[in-house]
Amino acid sequence: MLRKIYKNGNFYTFNTRLSNVQAVVVENGRFIDMGQTEDMLLTWGRSSVEVIDLEGKTVTPGLVDSHLHLSIIADSFINLDLTGVTSKQDMLERIQARTKELEPGQWLLGSGWDENLFTDGTIPTISELNFVSPGNPLLLSRICLHAAVVNSKALEVSGYHADITVPEGGVVVLDEATKQPTGLLLESAMTIVKKHIPAHSYETWKNAMRKTIHFAMEKGLTSAHSNDPLYLGGLAQTWSIYDELLNGEKLGLRSNLLINHEFINDLREAGMYAGYGNDTLQIGAVKIFADGAFGRRTALLSQPYSDDPGNYGEAMYDQETLFDIVRRSRELDMPIAVHTIGDQALENVLDVLDQFPAAAYRDRLIHTQVLREDLIHRLKKPSRIADIQPRFLASDFPWVQERLGEDRIKLSYAWKSLMDAGVICAGGSDSPVEPVDPLLGIHAAVTRKKPGQDLDGYCPEQKLSMTEAFRLFTELGAYPTNEEHIKGTISRGKLADMTVYSANPFEMKDADELLNTNIEMTIIGGEIKYRKY
Repeated sequence: MLRKIYKNGNFYTFNTRLSNVQAVVVENGRFIDMGQTEDMLLTWGRSSVEVIDLEGKTVTPGLVDSHLHLSIIADSFINLDLTGVTSKQDMLERIQARTKELEPGQWLLGSGWDENLFTDGTIPTISELNFVSPGNPLLLSRICLHAAVVNSKALEVSGYHADITVPEGGVVVLDEATKQPTGLLLESAMTIVKKHIPAHSYETWKNAMRKTIHFAMEKGLTSAHSNDPLYLGGLAQTWSIYDELLNGEKLGLRSNLLINHEFINDLREAGMYAGYGNDTLQIGAVKIFADGAFGRRTALLSQPYSDDPGNYGEAMYDQETLFDIVRRSRELDMPIAVHTIGDQALENVLDVLDQFPAAAYRDRLIHTQVLREDLIHRLKKPSRIADIQPRFLASDFPWVQERLGEDRIKLSYAWKSLMDAGVICAGGSDSPVEPVDPLLGIHAAVTRKKPGQDLDGYCPEQKLSMTEAFRLFTELGAYPTNEEHIKGTISRGKLADMTVYSANPFEMKDADELLNTNIEMTIIGGEIKYRKY
């Protein structure tokens, strides 16, 4: 590979030995030297060396998203995208317009709706969905992915009846008066309908994933930890699509794949394990859901919801089943990555993990949104990661305060407490639940408010500094995959992944300036994979 010098930059290396430099030298995809521009040109400059002038722009190690769903983002390139819709009427009109584009009986699929944004009511009723899409079975996932709405045609095609067995942890919401479905399905009840939806073709998924990978790199991401097999048609097809796009087409985005526990046997049969692959594409952890989310009060709490006394939320699995999933994962020496939003869900998972030796790779506790001092202490192990999503705060406050109450909210979304206690944390978006743009997650971590809000932030004592927030999405993003020795900082010998910005975040007087900051370049292995023109 051609040697390159990136000069005249303002590099924040997050490397304690050499924290700020003007130039870096890259060869064979890795940093081989760094320092002042004149020194690097004098030492390494030759006629055969490519020199890229960064014209004073700010550079950090490449941005990493530690938890998202690239396949579901890809789905928005295929199906109806309802992200950001602010009224039920608009949602219904979009459904009606899409229906007109479909053949009778063809499935109408989509995602992204959030009734908390609606200004004219709440979730569409099944009769409203039937009116706008009478002849097409319909399933539209909520932004959180823990709920969906369906119409009568979808229930008919799926063979739904009053005595049907609902999967554990799922709820088919019924009208209190008629005892008929309202059209709202919660958690695993969605599988009643989803298993009847025809799969997209391989090429359809591959084309959509290609667009998604480019989209992620436009946002500055150089690495992503993605959970996809349930959407992309299983382990083999998921690996094949990624392999063809990343190792075959050399698109760039380094991807670590979380594999749903339903595919543990497939991992065994394929001979795959944590770390299987290469620096571009590898297998990560076994993905498990321990509870739900706050929106529908399905996140599992140790004390009842403040706005719904008697409701503690829902466990996705009993402790025996959870133990068995972890046992089968450990038989392959696989770490686990567990969705744990409520404090009781986190406690349940830690109780199981404490019965097993650590795996070769770190276990991830994803979200960890409601904490207690005893749980923070139990998370403080080098074999455990708190995989957090700061942008959740911008979407969940202020309404989540009613769910949790004044006392619990103090240790909720408590990233500062986690980091100060020495818990290893990594930052992600859970996109498409939140926007994939990591600068929005960093903004939420620093300000603890929505963009444009005139307040000092929710629980401002939990604010992170700009440097702490960037570390979540760079240096610390390498820890869930035990890759801190090869990426996460700009250091000699590490992978030459960098993100270049239009402004300097570390000299901003107001963090809101992040909202107007552009990604100028995304550099992976020393190659410019995205450049803003």
